[in-house]
Amino acid sequence: MPDPPAPPIAFEPLPYQGRLDPRDTGDIDMIVVHCTELPDLPMARRFGEEVLYEGSQTGNSGHYYVDRDGSVHQYVAIERIAHHVRGYNARAIGVELVNRGRYPDWLAASHQAMDEPYTPAQIDALIALVRQLQAQLPSLRFIAGHEDLDTTEVAATDDPDVKVRRKRDPGPRFPWAHVMSRVPLQRMI
Repeated sequence: MPDPPAPPIAFEPLPYQGRLDPRDTGDIDMIVVHCTELPDLPMARRFGEEVLYEGSQTGNSGHYYVDRDGSVHQYVAIERIAHHVRGYNARAIGVELVNRGRYPDWLAASHQAMDEPYTPAQIDALIALVRQLQAQLPSLRFIAGHEDLDTTEVAATDDPDVKVRRKRDPGPRFPWAHVMSRVPLQRMI
């Protein structure tokens, strides 16, 4: 099967991008795959623009967002450290796939299913983006899901006696076997 063509990337930097810490791209060795757990790209953009850290006046965001139609949007330059996964931000590129996930009851014990499948266009665009980043960054060696790196459990919002995973993305519908057969990166689990 031939590689999908490199996707066009719409560079749409977040308003606070210049306040994110800079980094040497030679230190980047990992891609972390997320899902937005939101209904659409405009809502993901609004969440990304929210300032959550008073000191730096920045928020949480991936570097790239892949919409259901396969379009790729870059909100943070890879030379900047985006806040997308605890403990790994300095070395990782965050790629967010638009998907409802557990929205809107992310931490409710009664709502932990992640039923929306990823579109073929999204997965093809993700594979092409990863291969493009590999060509650009010789240090890139690993890929992980957000759920692989953040295994924290918290009290469920609808039942404080039940613990749920804080992060479950990209979730059970993500086609890891297919993606791993197309990108020569080592999966971190």
